[in-house]
Amino acid sequence: MSGMNKDTKAVIRRILSDIRVELGDEFDRNFERQAFFNDAWARRKSPTRPGGTILVDTGTLRRSIRSRTTDDSITFYTDLPYAAIHNDGGEIVVTEKMKRFFWHKYYEATGSFGRKKNGERRNDKRTRQLSTEADFWRFMALKRAGTTIRIPRRRFLGTGPEVERIVREIIEDNLNEYFNMDFSIERK
Repeated sequence: MSGMNKDTKAVIRRILSDIRVELGDEFDRNFERQAFFNDAWARRKSPTRPGGTILVDTGTLRRSIRSRTTDDSITFYTDLPYAAIHNDGGEIVVTEKMKRFFWHKYYEATGSFGRKKNGERRNDKRTRQLSTEADFWRFMALKRAGTTIRIPRRRFLGTGPEVERIVREIIEDNLNEYFNMDFSIERK
């Protein structure tokens, strides 16, 4: 940008700033939409959080999205190690450590069952849900080490037709504003 005049640099900085704000808001809204713009995320198969929002448990992933701007570019990113597998999808290989975690979650879920005075499980909604959750963790714990778990692609960052449209509109609006302002100054 060293060969550009002051006005051109200012327009480019304004364009990059507007893109950063607008796309940052849109990427955040993907979590509300539970979709990458119009491309809906795969529904959850796990009964551990029925009816809950996808990819939002603590909100850490959503809050981790950052952007970095240079003189001529913007980069959106997250530092969380699990963000890429959710954004791109893929497979995870089950390890012995994971199996121990699954057994821990199973025992945690079975210990929370509501019980009658005689020791039998209650047949209320919460106990039935916990039973389903316990069954899920037991199923996961019984997977052999070395088998894979498929994580579906749930994009929340990236490029696509909607991103390109937003960028194009921001550039056009800023350039129209710049040229209309420039012409009005020359006419006076």
